[in-house]
Amino acid sequence: MTDQTLSSDPLWPRAGQWLLPAPALDASVADIAVLGVPAYRTSITPTNAHETPTAVREALLRYSTYSASHSVDVAKLTAFDFGDIIEPDGPNGETRVQDAVTKAARRCHFLIALGGDNSLTYSVMTGLFAEQLPACGLITIDAHHDLRDGCNNGAPVRRLLEAGLPGCNVVQIGIADFSNSAAYAARAREAGIKVMPRAALRGANFKAVAAAALEVAGAGGRPVFVDVDVDVCDRAEVPGCPSAAPGGISADELRQLVFALARDPRVAGMDIAEIDSTIDARDARTVRLAALLILEAAAGLARRG
Repeated sequence: MTDQTLSSDPLWPRAGQWLLPAPALDASVADIAVLGVPAYRTSITPTNAHETPTAVREALLRYSTYSASHSVDVAKLTAFDFGDIIEPDGPNGETRVQDAVTKAARRCHFLIALGGDNSLTYSVMTGLFAEQLPACGLITIDAHHDLRDGCNNGAPVRRLLEAGLPGCNVVQIGIADFSNSAAYAARAREAGIKVMPRAALRGANFKAVAAAALEVAGAGGRPVFVDVDVDVCDRAEVPGCPSAAPGGISADELRQLVFALARDPRVAGMDIAEIDSTIDARDARTVRLAALLILEAAAGLARRG
């Protein structure tokens, strides 16, 4: 898909044209920075998630910059695209991610890391907060605890705990039945992680869910990072997520969460992970949801204050 194949209307600006390449020759600061982190090589489930950042950028061309329900046009915000990190997997790749995140963070007020598999959460969050990690909070929107052993997409939360992130500063929203083990659930309890399981979200007010999560992760005004693993959604809505299961939250509920969290000034950034664009449905519903999550985050940021 290219913008040349789509209609042109100066009164209907496309979100893909709002996201501009980051200027290399000046130090201008944007409201939002998007950074592609196409991690995939250590994924537990085989994936081509490294193809996804490009597909999401193209999907942004399908949407405008105006949110009617929030009465905001995100075009009033500046948004820089810092491109994709080459080979972000493994120790050397993670160092490249950390360095790129640190540099991008200096030039934006809000960072969005576009995956790639969920292993990116470790390198992005450590790059964003560095030695301040023990004084930060984490909210994961995910069907899984991500507390596995090893260095893979099932382990970023465990690795962050080992790097100094206090478990009591972590909230996990959407943990699914039959998608975790008793051993890792026990590990979450022992670490002091607050878990909001999928069952507790049925019929919930998602604005209230976001507020409750921020009350824990952002206690005392500490900065918060949000990890959005799209496989938290029902599999019918996100066929491009290899590990999504039937019965997850809806795409609309995920959009509500992202908007509500991004609206809070304690949230410094987020990642969007675990989509394999090469196995998506023909209508690209999963990739298009990821594009809408970028826009929901931007709308939340625009509504701050």
